[in-house]
Amino acid sequence: MSGESQCDDGDLLEKVTKATDDLYNTRDTFFPANPDDKISILQQESDLCLKLLDSVPSEHRKSTLQRATYEYLRGKILDVFQDYRKEAEDHLSKAVKLNPSLADAWLSLGNCFWKKGDLPSAKNCFTFALSRGPNKTVLCQLSMLERKMAQGSENQAEIVEESIQHAKEAITLDVKDGNSWYNLGNACLISFFVTGAWDHSKLLQSSKAYQNAEKDEKMKSNPDLYFNCATVNKFLENYERALSGFEAAASKDPGLDASEEVQKMVNLLDKLDSLLKGQTKAKRLVSHASSLAAVSLNPSYKKATIDRLVEGLNRTVAIIGKVLLFVKHDDVAPLYYVVCDLNQTCFVLSLYGISETAIKEGDHITLIEPCFRKVDFSWKGKSYRFKSIRVDFLEQVLVKGKALPAHSAIRASIYAQHKP
Repeated sequence: MSGESQCDDGDLLEKVTKATDDLYNTRDTFFPANPDDKISILQQESDLCLKLLDSVPSEHRKSTLQRATYEYLRGKILDVFQDYRKEAEDHLSKAVKLNPSLADAWLSLGNCFWKKGDLPSAKNCFTFALSRGPNKTVLCQLSMLERKMAQGSENQAEIVEESIQHAKEAITLDVKDGNSWYNLGNACLISFFVTGAWDHSKLLQSSKAYQNAEKDEKMKSNPDLYFNCATVNKFLENYERALSGFEAAASKDPGLDASEEVQKMVNLLDKLDSLLKGQTKAKRLVSHASSLAAVSLNPSYKKATIDRLVEGLNRTVAIIGKVLLFVKHDDVAPLYYVVCDLNQTCFVLSLYGISETAIKEGDHITLIEPCFRKVDFSWKGKSYRFKSIRVDFLEQVLVKGKALPAHSAIRASIYAQHKP
């Protein structure tokens, strides 16, 4: 009889564990238009989980390990909501005291402390869980926590770098786990932001990680993956992919501000399109272009016009242009300008990591080894076609023939706008 009871007890706890996993799956994949509907569903499912847990006979909670498992499951069920629950903390604290080797309980307790705002205690829980052995889920949570702890810190970049390393450790434990790749993509994206939104390589690393995350079928229900991937494409100036990604995110979770991101991008593209067409018709283009002819160039570089550039980086080449307009838009970075070259051809210049005061309308500029892109796509029936040069480094720009001073380089964080 005893053996049968233990078997029944084990089966029942297994059912509770499965129900709890389903509860968290609902939390992570259900995004109704009305957030209150989600809270209601979670409340119903958590009540059912607790009822099932309470059906475990008290005589089957006598051993230390049984009590630890019971306390862990109760605490985890109570902690499914976004807000901090002291009752959840109490049960999870009991679980780790009863069984310090229960890594999942340390993980849940760490998440509970995180919600409470006690980030150092949360990190201690994750670190202790890892001392029990390698765990990709704990590593991902620790990586996420470190990005949270980086906010407002004097050494943001270093803390985010630790986040990247822990994300990579998680991937080494399971290279097919989409969530680990997604976490790495987020860490690289935040690194791009905290260092001043200029390091193009961080965007490329983030994009590659998100592409690997998308290979995992279970990640296709994650609206944040679509949103964050779209954000990367936005800063890579892959406008069409960014628009499609934001739209997909909005359809999966109306609560995200993805629709607003789409509108901001369309507003920017419409503005660029209008300004470029207006400048192309301007008669003063001839005088602008003629004034550039006398600009001298370092003999190490070949003088070129926008029409002679190839897609991507153009080494040993320089473009001389006249800044016609500064383009105001809704985001902090990048800075956009309308520029014309020696052939009176207008193009868009986007600057990353450079102060707004460094370049003014009317300046003649030299763009060294320009990164060129030809934008040509349609969105909602409107076509966008223009040529664009991207500048990521201070050294790539001369203003009136002179190098920009060091203080023109900005690494001002736009972290507050983006928190993957």
